[in-house]
Amino acid sequence: MGENLRIWRTLQDLTAEQVAERAGTTRATVGRVERGEPSVGFEVVLNVARALGILDSLVVATDPYETQLGRARADERLPRRVRR
Repeated sequence: MGENLRIWRTLQDLTAEQVAERAGTTRATVGRVERGEPSVGFEVVLNVARALGILDSLVVATDPYETQLGRARADERLPRRVRR
């Protein structure tokens, strides 16, 4: 995922410093995110994704209701008040 974030940054002609400023972090931390270092907090990764304008895509990509399996299992396992 870090590599993909780096590619997004590069495609947008942004420096790590620019992304860091937008994400409220440091250039070094953006580098750690892009290298996929596990010590980086999830909130920082989300802030970098937001700075790159792709946070909504990440949310959709992890939404179980966006898959056939997720929708089918929701019907089987979740009470009606929880389903979308």
